[in-house]
Formats: sequence, structure tokens, C-alpha cells
Amino acid sequence: METILLRCPLCADTVGSSLFHSDHHRDYYRCPCCRLVHVPTSQLLSPEAERAEYDKHQNSPDDAGYRKFLSRLFNPLNIRLRPSSHGLDFGSGPGPTLSLMFEETGHQMSLFDPFYAPDKSALTAQYDFITASEVVEHLHDPAQELVLLWSILKPGGWLGIMTKLALDRAAFSRWHYKNDPTHVCFFSSKTMNWLARQWQAELLQIGKDVFLFQKSL
Repeated sequence: METILLRCPLCADTVGSSLFHSDHHRDYYRCPCCRLVHVPTSQLLSPEAERAEYDKHQNSPDDAGYRKFLSRLFNPLNIRLRPSSHGLDFGSGPGPTLSLMFEETGHQMSLFDPFYAPDKSALTAQYDFITASEVVEHLHDPAQELVLLWSILKPGGWLGIMTKLALDRAAFSRWHYKNDPTHVCFFSSKTMNWLARQWQAELLQIGKDVFLFQKSL
């Protein structure tokens, strides 16, 4: 298996990311430090092509099935929040729904999305909780963006992430999730635990794809 000096976009490790999988679309490398599987920078979509892919999404707060999907993150996070908390839905997408679900239970919500809610002033406030539902797999610079989110989370606050996990090489080769051209970072349970150690955070895993990080007081 080829090993190259490829900078990991999450932990910046340059010991040598190994080629984890390759297909006729892209290459995928795995970091030996944080275990993130990532697509090389040279193979990332342009902002225009990325936006065109997102414009195909048909998510809507009127879709009961979509609400049920989001409830996998909403329910375990909501029961841990104080009444009238202030949250940020990071990567809210073209049809914000998770934020509406929190507003319906009495919380105040702000939105940020680089394409659909690009007001960066939302990233200068401090929040009781932050959600990133089906977002982290899209990040071109996960180190910078996740550090930013952690920095605007109040002590004792919660960061809720929902994303599918990369498993072994054989499973990855058959995985439909990797075929979305906007999916460029694939986390594993080891990656999530690496993040928790970096942040000295409490980490709760709910089911297969929901992770709640609590910031220490």
C-alpha cells in the first residue's frame, strides 16, 4: 500500500497518510494519527460545483421523514439543554429544519451556512449549543472549522455532530456514502475520540452516527 507525505486536514499530521481506497472518481487517504479518511485537496470540488450539488437537495421542515431523521440528533441533545438556550445550526443547508425543531421547543437559534446563510457575524457570538448535522463530512478544512466551533461554544455547552462513520477498508469500498462528491472527510469512532481528547471534552455516542461533545466548565 502506497504511503505518501500528505498533510491531514484535521490534525496536520505529515508522518504519512496511506492510500486507503481509490476508485475511478477519487482517492482516499487515512491519517495514522487521528484516523480521518480524507480526499486530497487537488480532488475537491470548486465552490460553484459544490453549490450545484447542494441545490439538488429537497429537504423541508414540512417533511415528516426528514424531521424523524433529524430527531436522532435533536432528541438526545434537547433533553440535555437548559430552557431557552441559544444555539447555532452550523451548515443549516437550503431548507433549515433542525433549527426550527429547537425553536419549537423554546430555544433561540442562529444559522450559518457558507452558501445559504453566509452571514459570518453568526460565528462571532457565543452559544450554549451548536449542531452540525450531516456537515462535517463536507468540510474542506475541518481543523479550522471545528476549532472555530469549539471556540464559540460556552463552557458547559454541547456540540452535536451527526455523520456516518467510516469502517474498515472492505466496508469503505462498498460504501455509498463516499460516492457523494461533496463528501470529502470521513470520520471514525477513533477520530471522534481523538477530537474529544484534543478538546478535553466529555463524549457521548448515541447510536451509530450521533456524537455529543460537552465542553468542560
